[in-house]
Amino acid sequence: MAFSFFSTGTTSEVNFIPEVFSKLLQAKFYKASVLPAVSNTDYEGEISGQGDKVTIRTVPAVTINDYAGSITTQELTTSKVELLIDKAKYYSFKIDDVLAAQADINMLEAASADAAEGMRVAVETDVFANVSAGATTVESSTTTITASNILDRILLAAKTLDEANIPEEGRFFIMSPEFISILKKSELRQAYLTGDSVSPLRNGEVGVVDRFTIYQSNMLLVDSSGSTSGATNCLAGHPKAISFASQFTNTETVRMESTFGDQVRGLKVYGQKVVVPDALYTTKWT
Repeated sequence: MAFSFFSTGTTSEVNFIPEVFSKLLQAKFYKASVLPAVSNTDYEGEISGQGDKVTIRTVPAVTINDYAGSITTQELTTSKVELLIDKAKYYSFKIDDVLAAQADINMLEAASADAAEGMRVAVETDVFANVSAGATTVESSTTTITASNILDRILLAAKTLDEANIPEEGRFFIMSPEFISILKKSELRQAYLTGDSVSPLRNGEVGVVDRFTIYQSNMLLVDSSGSTSGATNCLAGHPKAISFASQFTNTETVRMESTFGDQVRGLKVYGQKVVVPDALYTTKWT
C-alpha cells in the first residue's frame, strides 16, 4: 500500500497514519540493528510506555541428590529480575508544504528510514555502554590486538563461557570495524570465517569463529578515562544474557501554527538489563 505523506487539504491527518509509520520505524530499526540478534526481546510485547516495569522470573535451580533408599522433596524457589523501561528518545522534524509539493521522492519512506537509522545508533550506543560493565567477566586491562593474537583472545572468551556452562548455540562476539579487519587478515582466512557459501555480510554479521557468530558494530563503548582509556569494550556472550525491550509508543503529525507545514514527531521507549551476567564477557581491546 502506498501512502502520501503530505496533505493536500487543510490538515495533514488525511494522509498520515501514525500506526503504520510506527510499524515502519520499528521494522527498519530491527532490519539494520545488531542489538536484537545479541539480546532477547521476549518481553517486548508487555510494554506500553516509559516507566513500565517487566518482572522476569528466573528458572529455579533443582538440587541433585544421592539416593540411599529414601528421598526428600525440594521446594522450588525462583528469584525475580526487573526490566525497567526507563529510557526514551524522540525525533521531531518539520515538513514545509511548498518544498513537499516539489519533492520527487517518497518522503514517508525516506523520513522513516532516516529516523530509524538515527534512533538505532542512539539506542544501541546507549545500551552497549550500559551492559558492558554488567558481565561477570570484565577485563581490567587492555590488550593490543594484532593478526597474530586475535584468535587467542576469541578462544579465551570461548573458554570463559564454556567454564560457566553457557550454551554453545547462539553465541555472539561483537567487534568494531578495526578488529574485524584484523580478524580477516589473521590465520583464520576467509574460508574459516564462515559456513556460508556466499558472503554473510548482513545486519552486521561477519561469520563464525569457534561457535561465535561475529558481528560488526560502531556503537561499542570506548573507555574515556582511567587505565583503559581508549579501549573498545568488545562483547562476547549468549543472547540470554541481555534482555532488551523497545517500542515506538507515539508517532504523530501536527499542523504547525506559525508556518505552512507539518511537524512530525515520535517517541521510542526502551530498557535493557543484564539478567545472566555469566553469559556475557567484556574484553577491552586497542
